[in-house]
Amino acid sequence: MKQERQYPKVTITPKAERSVRSGHPWVYGEEIVKLEGDVQNGGLVDVLAGNAFLGTGFYNNNSKITVRLISRNANDTFDAKFWRRRVEYAVMYRKTVMPGADFTCCRLIHGEADQMPGLTVDRYGNILSVQITSLGMELVKETVYRALWDVLSEMGETVAGIFERNDIDLRAKEGLPEYKGWADGFPAPDSAVTEICENGVWYLVDVENGQKTGFFLDQKYNRAAVARIAKGKRVLDCFTHTGSFGLNAALGGAERVTCVDISEQAIEMAKANATRNGLDGRMDFLCVDVFDLLLNLVERKNRDFDFIILDPPAFTKSRKTVHSAARGYKEINLRAMKLLPRGGYLATCSCSHFMPDELFRKVLADAAKDAAVSLRQIEARQQSPDHPILWNVPETDYLKFYIFQVV
Repeated sequence: MKQERQYPKVTITPKAERSVRSGHPWVYGEEIVKLEGDVQNGGLVDVLAGNAFLGTGFYNNNSKITVRLISRNANDTFDAKFWRRRVEYAVMYRKTVMPGADFTCCRLIHGEADQMPGLTVDRYGNILSVQITSLGMELVKETVYRALWDVLSEMGETVAGIFERNDIDLRAKEGLPEYKGWADGFPAPDSAVTEICENGVWYLVDVENGQKTGFFLDQKYNRAAVARIAKGKRVLDCFTHTGSFGLNAALGGAERVTCVDISEQAIEMAKANATRNGLDGRMDFLCVDVFDLLLNLVERKNRDFDFIILDPPAFTKSRKTVHSAARGYKEINLRAMKLLPRGGYLATCSCSHFMPDELFRKVLADAAKDAAVSLRQIEARQQSPDHPILWNVPETDYLKFYIFQVV
């Protein structure tokens, strides 16, 4: 029997109803046609189409995404047991798809893909690094943190602290302040720096000051794919950041690896990681603009590299700039293709969900045409499975990764 509903009601447009019924968890402000009851920002509301119940979600009229669904079950009670179940489902999924040592360094909760909108939890050994971008999740975070701590501890996994990386401007859209620090009410280690091992490569991760929550975990298996074909190659790793692709290539037996990034801090981190893994003698580091470097190498008809890796930051964070981003992606790929000898290898990716795979493939095809080469596809990959893709939520499908031989 369905429980008597206690939440305010939000009635939505037919267009929004089709989206929600198809499985999408968001309702935009302009899609709401009626509010009933004492609606509070950060509180729960029932979403209705006419008299039909569609689900329950967090409400916040400060945000363009005004309702974020957390359940479609009219019998759910949103207490500590509910959040414990959500956490258990997410953690056990990672235990399955990221077995063994991979489970010690992975994303445990991936927002909407785990029905916990606006919540990211990354595990770096015994530290959990958390980012919250929705008001509703901010209001229940202590309950979720306790569930995470308890579930992992009961599995025999050690948790030393929970670090909040809430220094992200997306929070302003939810009316939330920016801050970072150890979560109140839980133990905290002396340092926010921890050591992880991914694909046999050791890194120091600074959850307080590193990019995002401390490290980019979604390319884990793509880096391993690069390592598999790097043996004996002369590798150019562009936009190297912490050196992760280059380090995997070097560990895979590359003859020489040159890592490039415009950030001096990134290059210093990459150098330190190379030393940590005993690979600095096989790696070079350049602090220059990748676009300028590739153009210079093309103009000089350089042939020093037979494997080029392109892992740029997202060139677009909105639909309005997709076409200019496409030009940027085409330019770096065109230059890389011109640099490679026949039979050379190219690994290339886009990490923006606003750049759909179809458009990215067209960009690569156009670059190959202009470079007068053909692309022999070796692998087409996406993000690692701890960043799951929901087919009915396109926003969860963001990383495109290809490895080609250029012929």
